[in-house]
Amino acid sequence: MELDELKQLWNATPLENKKQTNIMELIQQKSYGPLVALKKTYRKQIVAMTILPLLLLMINLNDIEKTLTSVLFWSYVVFCIGVILFARYNYEIVKNMQSMDTVVKTNLEQQITLLEKRADLEIQGLRGVLFFFILLLEVLPYFQHYRMLDKWHSISIFVRIGSYGGLLLLQYVLNKQLKEQRIGRHLAYLKGLVAQMQ
Repeated sequence: MELDELKQLWNATPLENKKQTNIMELIQQKSYGPLVALKKTYRKQIVAMTILPLLLLMINLNDIEKTLTSVLFWSYVVFCIGVILFARYNYEIVKNMQSMDTVVKTNLEQQITLLEKRADLEIQGLRGVLFFFILLLEVLPYFQHYRMLDKWHSISIFVRIGSYGGLLLLQYVLNKQLKEQRIGRHLAYLKGLVAQMQ
């Protein structure tokens, strides 16, 4: 008898409320869904950027003093810390979206817009960082000597500039694709869900 009453109650509930509840449940899922995928993406960024400098140190253990006094190494460490902080903040935004007690459409829209702006900012930041490292590679041999950079500087300036241009172009194309694959599609799906909310 209780099952029949539950069915009657369910059938008496307006369709919009059912739809709203399902969307809210989907958004707040803890094991799957767009927010879980976004959290995994940001978590992977944090882990990767924590491990990479440590790997560089381990690879250069035989010449650790030179590594620890290298401007290039410390620039890379600062870059990794920046990415970690950026990804951590994004992770917290998604985590808060997932654990909201009451989901308000306008609040979700604001959070999604913020994540989209931050994704665009990340792309622009990566372009700036690549440009900084290119400048560093060109200027650094005048202050610190690296065998690898000395070989690089023995190549014609036109070949180096062409290589840098190709690298910047490749980064431009790949960053857009990676952004769409890692973040953009999940945000677009979330926007679609939020648009269905009343």
